Amino acid sequence: MGETTKYPSLEGRCVFITGGATGIGAAMVEAFAMQGSKVAFVDLDADSAVSLCAQLKDQTGTSPWFQKIDVTDVEALQASIAAAVEELGPLQALVNNAANDNRHSPAEVTAQSWRDCMAINLDAAFFAAQTGAELMAQQSGGSIINFSSINALLGPANMPGYVTAKAGVVGMTKALARDYGESQIRVNAILPGWVVTERQLKTWLTPEAEADWMQQVALKQRLQPSEVANLALFLAADDSRMITGQSFTIDGGRT
Repeated sequence: MGETTKYPSLEGRCVFITGGATGIGAAMVEAFAMQGSKVAFVDLDADSAVSLCAQLKDQTGTSPWFQKIDVTDVEALQASIAAAVEELGPLQALVNNAANDNRHSPAEVTAQSWRDCMAINLDAAFFAAQTGAELMAQQSGGSIINFSSINALLGPANMPGYVTAKAGVVGMTKALARDYGESQIRVNAILPGWVVTERQLKTWLTPEAEADWMQQVALKQRLQPSEVANLALFLAADDSRMITGQSFTIDGGRT
């Protein structure tokens, strides 16, 4: 675990993560596995998922539960959560991480591309939470963690659908925290800044873009996926038991 905090309440806890094969999602799968949690995750990238499972089996002796699905298929997503719980035990944490931050100008958006953007970046989180909350309510509650983005606050150009969806995640988090509170289910959001993942390095995080980013942050270091995962651990653990309906920004002081 190195210098990472050990949370006793996460030991043996069933955690379900969407988009867990790469990037921030993979960092969270690893972080929860290293806490001794029973981790389930879904993703379309089966090759990366299988590799991650093998790596964690070597490290922990246990392989995470994985299923290849498209989270925009609501029926498949909800069935996957139920299947994981059937195998691993009561669901105690749900992390809605799956997203697609493809760039798109307002002029090129069509009715279908807009709905597709909402489906991956907003709708999937709601319908996963719907099923997750139903399962958690049968037990003693739990924690739902939704991923938004600082783009919901900054409104960068050429991402109107993504920005709208991620702003919707913040509102949805507030609404569900109130709806699910009576069942002792906490709902919070994480708003990461520019996290250095392989996808970002391959696509948009050029040396010039990174230099510009470093001019705008207070902490002039790269934001790593593991650091976002550490925040998710806290929000899933009992240490945050009285925190709900909140949005947590982790961006090195950009906003």
